[in-house]
Amino acid sequence: MTELRFVRLGFGPGAVEYTEAWEEQRRVHAARFADEVPDTCLLLEHPPVYTAGRRTADNERPLDGTPVVDVDRGGKITWHGPGQLVGYPIMKLPRPVDVVAHVRRLEEALIRTAAEFGLETTRVEGRSGVWVLGDPVEQRPAIGGLSLDFDPRLTDEEFDPRLNGPEYAPSNAGQRREDRKLAAIGIRVAKGVTMHGFALNVNPDSTWFDRIIPCGIRDAGVTSLSAELGREVTIEEVLPVIERHLRDVLEHADLRPRDIEAVPGA
Repeated sequence: MTELRFVRLGFGPGAVEYTEAWEEQRRVHAARFADEVPDTCLLLEHPPVYTAGRRTADNERPLDGTPVVDVDRGGKITWHGPGQLVGYPIMKLPRPVDVVAHVRRLEEALIRTAAEFGLETTRVEGRSGVWVLGDPVEQRPAIGGLSLDFDPRLTDEEFDPRLNGPEYAPSNAGQRREDRKLAAIGIRVAKGVTMHGFALNVNPDSTWFDRIIPCGIRDAGVTSLSAELGREVTIEEVLPVIERHLRDVLEHADLRPRDIEAVPGA
């Protein structure tokens, strides 16, 4: 069992500017690599900001020229701001690092958190994060005109086949109405220590997402705990719940190095 320390950096009027939090991440990352601090999860809100991962395409950025902070995490563009609970778990993992296993652990903690508030969520194959599934195709309302379904796996650069398996719901292509993303995950691992993390939509102004292609995914939407539950849920309510589930999942994780397949003839 590994101790997990939580640091609440700032919320509401004390929300932390993104670049300031990024600098704090780097400071804690260096200290964790040197074993000067235990595994640490920074929890906070940001003032409104768009951040773009390394794979963000130009046509996914805001069309109105709104500034974007380019960062060194994986994934594409997303929004952070009031009403969104952001967590940056900075943890030392065994090498070779199993990034997918780390993503799955974060998803599990978020799924448990949503469940405690009465919202059923799941994973979707090939896509990181936590999702509310759209209606099955047979329950779609009848609409006039031409309707085209397409398989996003054919063109979606964010589709990662490693994020498949029995615990993942199928992609929504041709099977459901719009799936809705409740929480996004984007991480980076440097020197065996994780950075960046997750963003859980609690009660944000979702119109901020309208200016971008969130996470580069065009056939899915964005939602929040408040929107799905039909009542106002606050960051203050969610904080102790998510801390408990993160602690339970991350402290009790059976950390193992990523399996390396032998190359025939090597």
